Amino acid sequence: MFNEAYCQVSKQNLSKDEKVNKQVMLMNRIGPSVSELYIANSDGTNSNKLFPTSGFDYHASFSHDGKWIVFTSERNGFGQADIYRVHSDGTGLEQLTDNPAFDDQASLSPDGKKLAFVSSRETKTGNIWIMDIASKKVTSLTGQQGISGDPMKPNGFFRPAWSPDGKWLAFSSDRNTIWRGHGNGSGWEHTQELGIYLIKPDGSGLRKISDEGICAGSPEWSRDGQRVVFYEMSIEDTWNARTSFGAAKAVSQIVSVDIATGKKEIHTTGAGLKLLPQYVSNDNIGYLSKAGANEGVGYTNGSGFKEKLRSPSWSPDGSKVVYEKQDWKPRPQNQLLYSWDSKYEYRYTDVFPSLSVDGKLVITEKNDNSSIAIMDADGSNKKRLFDATNGEAFSPCWSPDGQWVVFGYGGYLQNRKTRAAKIMIVKRDGTGLQDLTDGMPNAGFPSFSPDGKHIVYRIWSKDNLADNGLRIMNIENKSIQVLSREYDNVPYWSPDGTKILFTRKHDDNFDLFTIKPDGTDLKQLTTFPANDAHAVWSADGKQILWSCGDNGFKEEAALSDNTFQPYGVIFMMNADGSNKHALTDSIWEDSMPCFVPLHD
Repeated sequence: MFNEAYCQVSKQNLSKDEKVNKQVMLMNRIGPSVSELYIANSDGTNSNKLFPTSGFDYHASFSHDGKWIVFTSERNGFGQADIYRVHSDGTGLEQLTDNPAFDDQASLSPDGKKLAFVSSRETKTGNIWIMDIASKKVTSLTGQQGISGDPMKPNGFFRPAWSPDGKWLAFSSDRNTIWRGHGNGSGWEHTQELGIYLIKPDGSGLRKISDEGICAGSPEWSRDGQRVVFYEMSIEDTWNARTSFGAAKAVSQIVSVDIATGKKEIHTTGAGLKLLPQYVSNDNIGYLSKAGANEGVGYTNGSGFKEKLRSPSWSPDGSKVVYEKQDWKPRPQNQLLYSWDSKYEYRYTDVFPSLSVDGKLVITEKNDNSSIAIMDADGSNKKRLFDATNGEAFSPCWSPDGQWVVFGYGGYLQNRKTRAAKIMIVKRDGTGLQDLTDGMPNAGFPSFSPDGKHIVYRIWSKDNLADNGLRIMNIENKSIQVLSREYDNVPYWSPDGTKILFTRKHDDNFDLFTIKPDGTDLKQLTTFPANDAHAVWSADGKQILWSCGDNGFKEEAALSDNTFQPYGVIFMMNADGSNKHALTDSIWEDSMPCFVPLHD
């Protein structure tokens, strides 16, 4: 229900420092709100912040001589990642890359003259680049023909590591694998198949050293350069590893391969998610224990320390470890984010934002019991409209006159299989609460027609496929029209009332479609091999915004936290499906876009 009237908000609704002359795009980002670097002894003692104040820093590693630490930082804008280096005592900070693209996962060459890093430059996908530090000249290592792989498949390159003699790089990649949903391919979130490769800095000599059909990641070299160590896990566990409840049951092992013979040695056994291994001596390997009772740092010699941390990396002599600590407390509503498109100002919102005719914002407070809240467009004057005490309140939508909010209430996402859900409607003052779909299968994600007389929503049934699909309800008499019986979701009525935009699952993939309210003129708008979803109309109905996975993973999936789809970025296209292009380019999951036109 995004038309011009619904999204208008005056500049007077924004505080003085927020008054801008460009359109605001509200968007959700699933990622930590704080990330700080710490350095400690390898046993966890004497832990101190690397910097006195937080700069939103992560993915640090030591140089081969131990004099420098290179790391990724978003200190120039949340979402805009560049590479920095600093002395191990926190002095001599220097920015090494300065590009709107995503730059991350840096590794300094043994002579300190070159930097290997992952970047989304040119292709928007994660490729390995090499920078000459003195001249700042950069060249793409993996974007060339024959190395990058099939562009219709996952095509990311991650975690480069220099050999001790500087003649080789090891890295992980999901090149030439397939897009695969979790749960035997049927699930929404993608799993990730990764292999470990070697390549020379000039792009020659590419070869794979890990087994097929697994996820193998985060390679590092032994001190003599004869072995490469990495973690191994099942492909399905790359989905489990992304959340706290999944990571607690995921299993991986630390292994190494002799480069000359290909012989593999297994260094760990048993339960536990063990990641990011590194030789700290000739016969001892350190690693991250991501979850469970032993969360923290482990060593193959049986020692370690417990602490909630991420991305540990050890000094060359094994005496120090640098790592990050994250905080996932909710970001403030309307927090300024980095804007890749200069026409828009990007700001954070909680999920499923919708704006009324008079500029009131309604959202699902996902970080607070998944309840419904309304507020001014700048996030002020917030009040709870509906308290979800026994379920989740999802996807609120304003009526055209701004007097009612319709939303789903019950069990959604993973909870939909065990908990019913229904469509509710309530007045903007919190009175008049009604259940519109009593006795139906799991119902949710409603959207008003522009005339305010109907709502479209989706229903889902785990037992009867014929009960799935989109339905249109006449609000006055509660009569129901069956619009589809497919696996369809998140419908949105166009501002002119002629089309309904929605996501459909077909061939184990999710794409965007439009259909007329009478059930005719079905059109498929996206054909990406990765998933597309959470689509909304622009205010004038000329464009569509959505979350798209086509640019692939920008990191090893098992290293992500609190998110199922760390590869998602916001795309925009014309209403007919033309001119598809990305609006965001971060390592995090970006979604839920909503334009807020500003008017005098």
